[in-house]
Amino acid sequence: MPILDRTAIKAHLRTQTVEQPSWGFMATGTRFGKFPQPWAATNLDEKLADAAQAHRFTGILPKIALHIPWDTCSDWSALKGKARDLGLGIGAINPNVFQDADYQYGSVCHPDAKVRRKAVQVHLDCIAIAKATGSDALSLWFADGTNYPGQDDFRGRRQRMLASFQEIYAGLPAGMRLLIEYKCYEPAWYHTDLADWGAAALLAKKLGPQATVLVDTGHHFQGTNIEWIVASLLDEGILGGFHFNARKNGDDDLTVGSINPYELFLIYNELVGAAAEGNGTAAGACANRVAYMFDQCHAYKNTIEATIQSAMAVQEAYAKALMIDRAALAAARLACDVTGAEEVLKEAYHTDVRPLLRELRQDQGLDPEPLNAFRRSDYTAKAIAARSGKQMAGGSGF
Repeated sequence: MPILDRTAIKAHLRTQTVEQPSWGFMATGTRFGKFPQPWAATNLDEKLADAAQAHRFTGILPKIALHIPWDTCSDWSALKGKARDLGLGIGAINPNVFQDADYQYGSVCHPDAKVRRKAVQVHLDCIAIAKATGSDALSLWFADGTNYPGQDDFRGRRQRMLASFQEIYAGLPAGMRLLIEYKCYEPAWYHTDLADWGAAALLAKKLGPQATVLVDTGHHFQGTNIEWIVASLLDEGILGGFHFNARKNGDDDLTVGSINPYELFLIYNELVGAAAEGNGTAAGACANRVAYMFDQCHAYKNTIEATIQSAMAVQEAYAKALMIDRAALAAARLACDVTGAEEVLKEAYHTDVRPLLRELRQDQGLDPEPLNAFRRSDYTAKAIAARSGKQMAGGSGF
């Protein structure tokens, strides 16, 4: 039997939320070009409208994360109100310091102090945007790295990054967190300045308690045990958040659950296990304040449909993790019963939680089949008609 009964599992599921990325509603493609996507949002208002649709049908996507300067606005406080009118809040603010020509050799690690100054100011400006919009998080990813041996001084770049981060950190208001993301490679091919969770964790520890590590599930080498990374960061109390996606290669940004749903379940197993400890432990307190977000670019799928698919995938993974018989798991581990422990996890994983989730959605006044319900609506047809011939200014090239 699971440690939680059906009522308790549904109560936990009602608290589950994930942020949507504004860039997930843009037209995207590959690094070789973009593909026609007539439904794609062409401005920030349309991104908000699309995100509101995804939330309307799933009930677990109440915030939209912004990417600056891909997202532009003349009045950020007014944007907050506009989002609120659509039933949304503003999630993490994501500064972009990787597209300008000035950043060819780095941003916060650049040898030129003027370029570092520019990059730091972008982050300080984003803190101001976060304050105006009600966001409580600054989510940071850097393309900084080198392509050839001898190109730059590793330790020098690390010291420049720390100094830049210290200035950014000093600008944070109380209650706002830095979520520091890492990536093992790309776009730099010889070395990356924030290449793994250890580099991000060391930086967070040096900065202070408002700095945490963000795990993008796509940003790892093949075979990396992401759930162990999650457990380690929880144990240190510095897991700040997730960018959920899926990958077959290095960083595909595919729909959540489309490649390895068992890995997603095992990640949620660590989160649920830590959360069960409550705020009395570092891991428990950390698990209860983790920020969740999708980071996906849908080159072939309808963007809203893909977002709804991802929402359904994380609901299923979380529900299955809540069904793990943790007493039986603990007993098997204590007895060194390897097979028994694995079977406890597999029993929960193979449970069909879709009837439970349909029941939950009906309880919440939602259609029990959110993807089918959206596809029956006329939203996509109306969006295509309204957006035909328009093009998004700026934005992602991938």
